[in-house]
Order: sequence, then C-alpha cells, then structure tokens
Amino acid sequence: MFPDIPLAQIDDVVKDSMEAFRVFKKVSLADRAKLLQQIALELEARSDALIAIASAETHLPEARLQVEMKRTLFQLTSYAVACEKGDWLEIRIDTADHKRNPPKPDIRKMLHPLGPVVVFGASNFPFAYSTPGGDTATALAAGCTVIVKAHPAHAQTSQQVAEVIRTAVKKCAFPDAVFQHIHGSSFETGKALVTHPSIKAVGFTGSYSGGKQLFDWANQRKEPIPVFAEMGSVNPVFLFPEKLEHDATIVAQQYAQSITASVGQFCTNPGLLIGIKGSGLDNFIHELKNEIVQIKPAPMLHAGIAKAFHEKKAAALQQKHVSLIVEGDGVYEETFGVPTIATVDVAVFINNPFLHQEIFGPYSLLVQCKDNNELLQVARHLEGQITSSIIATDREILDNEALIEHLKTLCGRMVLNGVPTGVEVCYAMQHGGPFPATTDSRFTSVGPDAIKRFARPVAYQNWPDHLLPVELKNENPLQIWRMVNNEWRNDAIA
Repeated sequence: MFPDIPLAQIDDVVKDSMEAFRVFKKVSLADRAKLLQQIALELEARSDALIAIASAETHLPEARLQVEMKRTLFQLTSYAVACEKGDWLEIRIDTADHKRNPPKPDIRKMLHPLGPVVVFGASNFPFAYSTPGGDTATALAAGCTVIVKAHPAHAQTSQQVAEVIRTAVKKCAFPDAVFQHIHGSSFETGKALVTHPSIKAVGFTGSYSGGKQLFDWANQRKEPIPVFAEMGSVNPVFLFPEKLEHDATIVAQQYAQSITASVGQFCTNPGLLIGIKGSGLDNFIHELKNEIVQIKPAPMLHAGIAKAFHEKKAAALQQKHVSLIVEGDGVYEETFGVPTIATVDVAVFINNPFLHQEIFGPYSLLVQCKDNNELLQVARHLEGQITSSIIATDREILDNEALIEHLKTLCGRMVLNGVPTGVEVCYAMQHGGPFPATTDSRFTSVGPDAIKRFARPVAYQNWPDHLLPVELKNENPLQIWRMVNNEWRNDAIA
C-alpha cells in the first residue's frame, strides 16, 4: 500500500530531524508536556476511526483495541505530567566551598536529550507500542526529535496516526520535523536509519532477530549508539505444590486466560511453566486442559506471524519426549492461533536449547520436575527474561531463597501469585530484562522512568547562576525536586 522510502531520501529525513532537534531540545518542560497532551487530544478525537482501521489490519477485535487506545492516551498524558514535573532529570547540585583546601567547585548535573531517535513500532500493539506509543512519547518528553518507521503489518494505521501527531506538532508551533514518519519493509531501510551518523538512539519492540540486528548495526558504527530493544521472552512460571494443592483451579483459570489472551501475542505471554510432580500439579494440569479446550482458535495478527507460530509449534512438538497435553478444538483457518499446552521432563528440557525458545502465540510448555532442586536447575539454565512468576505460599517462598535470588538476576519483574500479562503504566514498573529479553536491562520501556533512556547527564562546573539552565538555577522556579548537597529539596538555594 505504501512504497518504501527511497534510501537516498533518508539522509534528508535525518538532517531535517537534526535541524528540528536544535530547536526542540531547548523547548521548556511545560511545552514538551503540552505537545504530548495535544497528541492525546487529537488521538482521542479520532479514536473510533483509528480503531476501525487497526482492527481491519491486525485482526484484533475492536474491544481489545479500545482498551489499548485508552492505555495509549494514559501513557501520553501521564508522561506529560512526569515530563513537566522534572524528577526524571536526576538533578544533582553540589555547591562551592571556597574555604576548603583545595577549594571545592560548584558542580551541577542534569540529563540532556540525546538527539534524533528512530522508533520501530511493534506488530502486536498498533497504538501503545508503535507510532504514538511509549518510545515516541518518552523520546519527545526527553526533548528528542523522532522518526518512526511504520510497521508493515499495520501501515495504514501508522500512517493515519502519524497525521494526527503531525497535526499536534503544528498546533504547538514546533518545527514539522520534530516528528517524522516513513515506510520501509526492507532491512536496508532500517540499516540506513540506524547507521546514519546523526541518529543518536533507537527504540524497538519486536523479534530477537530484528532487535539483535539493529543492536549490531548500532554498535558497528564509528560512533556506537544505544538501542533499547525489547525482543521477547518465555516468561517462566514456577508452580509450587503446596499452593497448587489449595488453588489449582483458580491458578489454571488465570493461566489459561493469560496464555491465550490476544491469541498469545503478548511479549509477557507465559510460554514456560515449571512445576513439581505430584497431586497438586496433576490437578493443575487437569483444570488447565478443561479451560484450554473451551478457548477457540482465533486469527493472529497477520499471515506471517501465524505461519511462524504453526511451524515453531510443530517443531517443538516433534522434539524427542515432548508430549501434547491439550490443543484447542474446532474448525479454524491456517492464519488462526490454536491454544496448545505441551509437557516435557526436566532433563530433556535442560539439554534441548530449542525448547527454551519463545513460540509467539497461544502456546506454553510445562516442565515437570521431581523436587525443588530440579526446579532451581531449570531456572539456572534459562536466559534473560522480561518477567518471572512464582505461584507459591509464603512458606514455599521462604524455603526457596536460592531460586528467588537467582530470579533477581534473570528478569526485570517478578510476579507473585498472579500472571505476567498486563503491564501497569506507573513509576514502579520495570518492563525490560537481561539479554536476550532486551538489549539494556538497566532501563524500562514502560512508565515515566522510560524517559531517561533518551537522555544523558551533563555536569556544569563553576557556571554563574544567570548562565545556568533554568532547571539548575538557585531559585528553582520550576520547583523540581533536586539533590542539593546530599539532601532532596525543591526550594531555592540561598
């Protein structure tokens, strides 16, 4: 529908972005916040039409997209509030002490925007993680200009949303190139963007192969740049027997819904269950089977994702000693995702790396262990994850300290007696994890702290007050919370 941008034009797009950045980086926090709020207003005004387009392109039901749209609007408005509040600037001020020998200089530090940012949208979230999503919003909040490369799976949606954002930029009287939008389905388009010397950071949500390629290109540059790539996860769930003895039914109901929500097309989909053999696990399996057979296959985002799901699922089920527990029933097309649960013993799982890989869709593998030690061994053979979940009683938590300590090194978010799907937008959220879940586990891609990804610290030494940025001035007119001489305060410096 939309032709790829000619590679020769990418240089002009990036140059325009850099010119706009020279203006936008000096825009006040309040005015950046107004831009995010204006984008939210424009999106809300056209939400019905945009949701209809997105549903037609992605096969996601309108009810699901309405929830996603509300989330996107909340992200934009909450990040606007956080942007203006200024806590994310991480201001540190150490005032001078001329009586000290040697004299102590006046040093003040804050975060400054990196520069033009390229955002690659997600196939499974046409709003919240794509063109108007968290990467775009937080980059703008940080004072960066943004170039979005539309995801080809929902190109029309992306194009329409881009027009909405352009309208907001124009209404706020900012340079047009503060936000730019292009199409390009080839790897060459992505490579040209990431390797352009004026691009200073990349935001990506998608597959491991795509994110790793962007990461490699960025690090092969003469000037390497950060790539904040979320690349998927199997999100292991550790099931303990005492908890299952009491709550097998409710846990099975929760996880049947979590595994199949949105046809399993969430980055936090629980693709790996690890339990200890016994009556509790038997009851859980029985209840999970009963729940799964009632969930009908449904269309996936696009034919490519459905094809990959069926091929990877078939390959997993063909592995030695992997057994099928249950598969969704009913008549369905080849583009549908079929809810599936399989199982394997611990030794087979540990020695077969193929079984550790994510199968994007409504599929989960249950690893059956004989005791807590084998459960721990499974955890120690896993790679980095976005989430890990523990289904356990308080006593089981206390008795498995080694597992809990290991999970702290394995993932970004530990869920206790709940499901990993459903990512709250708040300051405390950590949406990210050790490689290969993401390329930088120090940062989150959800919540106001995500703004920090697109900024870097700059220190000012011995600058007179009248020449300092307003955020660092003695009078603190913005009333930002700052660490002054090792104490948090938001008043003026005498």
